[in-house]
Amino acid sequence: MGSFKLGTMTIKSIFSKPETVLYPVMEKTAPDGLKGHIANDMKVCILCGICERTCPAGALRVDKAENLWAIDSFACVQCGACTRACPKDCLTMEPTYKKPAASMGEDVFYKPEETEEERAAKEAEKAAKIEAAKKAKEAKDAAKAEETSD
Repeated sequence: MGSFKLGTMTIKSIFSKPETVLYPVMEKTAPDGLKGHIANDMKVCILCGICERTCPAGALRVDKAENLWAIDSFACVQCGACTRACPKDCLTMEPTYKKPAASMGEDVFYKPEETEEERAAKEAEKAAKIEAAKKAKEAKDAAKAEETSD
């Protein structure tokens, strides 16, 4: 009975397409629900370190002084806790397979330097916020003074 099952399985595999793919050459389609790997948009990241403190596996490292964000892919358990904790939503779980690594270690990403235009835009935005806050305070003080005079 066992040889009959083996024979049908062998004949079936001869005439059907293979179950495996040649991975580096051909890429397998990602199944639904695949968590994949963590990606960080370094332009948006503020290097606050909340993701590092939230990671249960200790796979993340954030160094604000050196402007770096690093992940140890071999320690990461793809739980997604860091993506939920990120205040800027710059961390995402990419539903793709990560390329094979030649050696174990951290993947290090550096925050790009701001251009003069970006820096000027930030300063203008900051000045506009301060001006709006001053106007709101003046309006609040005027309303309060009006209430006390009545």
